[in-house]
Amino acid sequence: MLRFPGHGRPGPDDIVIGPLDLPGHVDEALAVQALAFGLGPDEVAVRRQIVLRHMTLPGARAYGATVRGRLAGFVYGMPNDRAHWWSTVVEPYLRAQGHDDWLDGSFVITELHVHPRHQKHGIGRALITTITDGAAEPRSILSAIDIESPARHLYRSLGYRDLARQVHFPSAPRPYAVMGAPLPLLRGRPAADSR
Repeated sequence: MLRFPGHGRPGPDDIVIGPLDLPGHVDEALAVQALAFGLGPDEVAVRRQIVLRHMTLPGARAYGATVRGRLAGFVYGMPNDRAHWWSTVVEPYLRAQGHDDWLDGSFVITELHVHPRHQKHGIGRALITTITDGAAEPRSILSAIDIESPARHLYRSLGYRDLARQVHFPSAPRPYAVMGAPLPLLRGRPAADSR
C-alpha cells in the first residue's frame, strides 16, 4: 500500500492506494466515475454490468485510492485480448496506423477515475503506475477522449503516445484516442493533474 500524507504528517487525510475488491465496491466506484466522467443513471447501470463481467476475466485487477476510508479514485485493467470487445473496435484504427501489434503483449487500462474533489493531487498518477508496475506485459494501452485534456497530459507524462486518433466507439458521442506506453511507465516529479 502507498500512503500520501494529507498535511505533511500521517493522519486521517492521508490518501491510501491499495488493491480494491472492485466487485464488492462497484457501486461506490461507479459513483466516482459518474462524477468524474459525467455519467447518467442509465449509463452507470450499463457500466455496472460491464465492470462485473470484466473482473471475472483472467488477470483483471483493480486498485483504489481512499481518503478517510472513502473511495476517492480507482483504476482497473487486465492483460489485453484481441477477442475482447474493446480490441475488436480499436484494431482497425490501430492497423491503419501500423500499430495493431500493440494489441498483443499489452496490459490495458480499462478505467481510471478520480473524484473531482480529489483531482490534481497525483492520485491518478499513483493509481496507474501502481497497477502497471504489477503487470507482466512489456507495455500498456488505453483509450481516452481525443481532446487535449489533463488526462491526456497525465498519460503523455507517463510515456504514453498516440497510436490512433479519432476512434469511434458505438454509442460514444465523442471520438477517442488509443495511447500506448512501454512499461514501466516513466517516473518523474508528480505534476498536478486532473486524475
